[in-house]
Amino acid sequence: MKKNDLNKTYWEQRYQANEIGWDIGYPSTPLKTYIDQLKDTSLKILIPGAGNSYEAEYLWNAGFKNTYVLDIAKPPLDHFKKRVPSFPASQLLHHDFFELEGQFDLILEQTFFCALNPSLREQYAQKMCHLLKPNAKLAGLFFDFPLTASGPPFGGSMDEYSILFNRYFKIKTLERAINSIKERQGNELFFIFDKSEIHSNFNKLS
Repeated sequence: MKKNDLNKTYWEQRYQANEIGWDIGYPSTPLKTYIDQLKDTSLKILIPGAGNSYEAEYLWNAGFKNTYVLDIAKPPLDHFKKRVPSFPASQLLHHDFFELEGQFDLILEQTFFCALNPSLREQYAQKMCHLLKPNAKLAGLFFDFPLTASGPPFGGSMDEYSILFNRYFKIKTLERAINSIKERQGNELFFIFDKSEIHSNFNKLS
C-alpha cells in the first residue's frame, strides 16, 4: 500500500459509509484508567487521529479544558462538536498530523499509529518528539500482532516498538495491557514514553 493511499479522502469515505469498526463508542478502558490518575487539569493534551474521540469527551467532562482533538477527516470532528457542544471549535483541529505545529504536555495515542502506513512510523516518532514539550509524555496503546501488508489496522511487536521509540523517548512503560476491552484482549500494549532532556536536545538538532 502506498503511503498516500490512506489519505483524507479515504478516511472521509470510511466515515460517510459508517465503516468505522475501530469505534467502540466509549473511552478505551486502558486510556480511561490512565486519565483517571492525571491530577493537573491544566495539561495541554493532544489526541491525534482522534475520530469520534470518546477519550477527549471524557477528558473535557473531567475538567481538562486544554484538550485538543485532531483528525484529517472532517465528519468525526463534526460529530464530536454535536455530541460535546461546549467544546471550543478552536480546539478541534482539521489538519494533517504531520503538518501540525505546537507544543503539548501530553499526547494520547489511540488507534492512530495503527491506521498510518507503516512506512511513516519513523516520521510519526520524530513528529511526536517535535510536538512534545521537554519532559512531556506520549502515552496510549499499540496493537500487538504481526505486521502484514494488509491493513489498516497495522500491527507490530514490542521489540519493534522498543527499537523505534527508544531513539526519541525514554521508555517508561511498554507492556501488555491488562484491562483491554474484550475484543482486543491479548492484542494491545500499553505504553508511556517520556521526552527527557536528552531527547529534547536531540530534537533541536534533528
